[in-house]
Amino acid sequence: MKFLVDAQLPRRLAHFLGSAEHEALHTLDLPSGNATSDAELCNICRREQRVLVTKDLDFTDSFLLKNEPARLLLISTGNINNRELEALFRAGLSDIVTAFASSSFVELDRDGVIIHA
Repeated sequence: MKFLVDAQLPRRLAHFLGSAEHEALHTLDLPSGNATSDAELCNICRREQRVLVTKDLDFTDSFLLKNEPARLLLISTGNINNRELEALFRAGLSDIVTAFASSSFVELDRDGVIIHA
């Protein structure tokens, strides 16, 4: 699976996803870095068939209103340290991948994976 990790999440998450044999970019890897616009992030995700991984609730609104980005993984853990976030991903990554087989909007919170219809 291909992921694009948004600016408010650590670059280390993209590295973790890559080490788990997924293709992952962080916004810092893009030419405009963390200044890349939301519209451009959606375009990249659509063009490269990536899942946008974000904490930004604006993307939830955009997904629900315009189906942009085409696939969204919302991280709704609140404040969490990087080790805890990586542990949640380690525990839930196979469920996340499976969830995207049937849904375009998936959420990860402290209790696990939520699939939105």
